Amino acid sequence: MSRNSPLVSVVAATRSYESWVARQVPLVRSDIAYKHEQMAFAPFPFLRATFYRWVQVWETTCAELASAPQVLAVGDLHTENFGTWRDTEGRLVWGINDFDEAFPMAYANDLVRLATSARLSIGAGTLILTPRAACSAILEGYRASLERRGRPFVLAEEHHVLRRDAQSELRDPVRFWTAMTGLPPARRPVAAAVSLLGRKFRTGETPLYVTRRAGLGSLGHPRVVAIGEHSGGWIAREAKALVASGVAWAAGSAGTAPIHYPTIVRRAVRCADPFLEIRGRWVVRRLAPDCSRIDFTVARLAIEQTELLHAMGAETANVHIGSGALRVAAVTGHLADQPPDWLKVASRAMERATIADHIAWQRAQRG
Repeated sequence: MSRNSPLVSVVAATRSYESWVARQVPLVRSDIAYKHEQMAFAPFPFLRATFYRWVQVWETTCAELASAPQVLAVGDLHTENFGTWRDTEGRLVWGINDFDEAFPMAYANDLVRLATSARLSIGAGTLILTPRAACSAILEGYRASLERRGRPFVLAEEHHVLRRDAQSELRDPVRFWTAMTGLPPARRPVAAAVSLLGRKFRTGETPLYVTRRAGLGSLGHPRVVAIGEHSGGWIAREAKALVASGVAWAAGSAGTAPIHYPTIVRRAVRCADPFLEIRGRWVVRRLAPDCSRIDFTVARLAIEQTELLHAMGAETANVHIGSGALRVAAVTGHLADQPPDWLKVASRAMERATIADHIAWQRAQRG
């Protein structure tokens, strides 16, 4: 039975995928167990944790959209895959901050997955918009960004809602560094990660290596954080092991597919993060209060949430534009041929499929 067969259960798919990942990196079994618990908690964390399953379901549930024009896609896109960083000018920049699953896919995958995550957020009470309004905001932002050939999100004079969320009290430096310095020491940090991280500190600065649980899709991959005092204050760097995209697993790859992370970041319309590095199969990044994920913590009104989703759609286009003018032209043409409610219909179908898989996973965990 192929990995793309709709008859394969989510439990069997998860077992197969995790075995595939374990052939590429040594899995942290305690993190895998925690991930399984989070998958059973609610549909939204289940969606975040199971991109490999999404690929299977996507290709059968939305077969026509799966054959739409391809771009180098984010793959594992959702409403919590956005954050901030500082560019070379020191400006606060907002955008997509995780490209672990990047792979050539239909452009519609990213839009439908983003809209599906918005639907699940509505179901959880995080968003107060209607599904129609959420889909409209995402699609309008995407189209507008394609038309103007992209524009980075610099949180200075513009983007008031994004800037306010990025500067909320939840990102207070004291709170952040208290949490970071309280992380448990890494017992046996991976030598490759220690080598990469040690270079970020000056001679005489001795970093502390700690472990950190973050994200859900890559939870279980080796992840090491180095924390140390640097010129009068704390700094932190994280190294995380990368594996081939879940798209490669679903296609039957042995795990030798290329890592597209550096390519998609380099080509996207964005203000680069000077601290982000891809070293072989490791991604190294700066951790700081202003360099982390942001959620719907401040945007409570419908108009504010609409602005955020519009920005998410626009940032998705910023990434897709990196695939080149010919690809963008093909995407624009395909978009023009779609019925007005195509994103609403497709995201509803994927929401139902995700919830069905989540229920099946919960039952398996109880049994």
